[in-house]
Order: sequence, then structure tokens, then C-alpha cells
Amino acid sequence: MTIAETERLLVRELDAEADAEFVHELLNTPAFLHYIGDRGVRSVEQARTFIDERYRASYRDHGYGLYLVALRNGDGASGQPIGICGFVKRDHLEHPDIGFAFLPEFEGRGFGFESADAMLSFGRESLGFQKVLAITSQDNDSSGKLLIKLGFAFTKNITTPEGEVLKLYEITL
Repeated sequence: MTIAETERLLVRELDAEADAEFVHELLNTPAFLHYIGDRGVRSVEQARTFIDERYRASYRDHGYGLYLVALRNGDGASGQPIGICGFVKRDHLEHPDIGFAFLPEFEGRGFGFESADAMLSFGRESLGFQKVLAITSQDNDSSGKLLIKLGFAFTKNITTPEGEVLKLYEITL
């Protein structure tokens, strides 16, 4: 199911069969492991299970989640997967938070801004979100800069239930 389209990108729900290899690769990139965390996905089969039990479960349980970001082909159809972007519902946060991650070769090319901006519009127009949060690790300056560019403001440091101290950002839509 297509969630959003931009000039260069198509954002759609993740599919366990079609997207397992991509998710396996993305979740094991150095940046994902460092800034987001090790999800323990060591095989394509584990990626299929992860997609079903995490991403697709979020669609069913919350009506939203993290989505696949793909380059649009010349005909506008979905092409190469390059990242994920969307919303996460966390028990310890009052509002949904936006998240994004891209393969290293697609970082720094504006795809994060383009997909996150499309997701904020989707959140406001289709999901009725009035406020969206974002969290980053203390040393993730590139994501913090992207959030500021999107209109988020840093509000404070928070401590997760696991004891990790993160930066909290928010935007009113």
C-alpha cells in the first residue's frame, strides 16, 4: 500500500517477502547499529519475521508505522529501496515519534528530508496528528540537524525505560 509520493520517492508499507533482503541489509549497516541499535536480525529469514512482528504489527495495532522509502522509476512506480521512514508508537512517549534510516550510499542526498516531510504531511492530513516527537542518540548530530530543518525543536534530554539518555524533539503540526 502506497503511503506517500514525492517527486523522487515512493513511500509504502513494508512487505515481508519483497523487502526482507533490504531490511536485513539496512538493519546491519554501521550507522543503524550505532545510532538506532542492534535488532538482532542476522539473516533474511529473521528479517521476514522482523517485518511481520514489528513493522506490519504496528500498522495493524496503531494504524501507522515505519515504511519503506524507494526511488521512483521513470514511470512513477516503486524502484530501488533506499531507506525507511515513518512513525513509531512508544509506551514511554505521549505522542508518536518520527524515525528514519537510509542505506549509507543514499545519505546526504536530501532523501531523509523529502521522505520525513511527506510523512509529517501524512501524519497531519491522514492520521490527524497534532504533535509529533523525535528522539536521537546524544551523538547523532546529522539526524538532529535534519529534524531542525523539518521544523522540530529540541525540548530536553529524556531517559528511556532501558536507561539510555536521548535527545527529544517535537513539532506541532
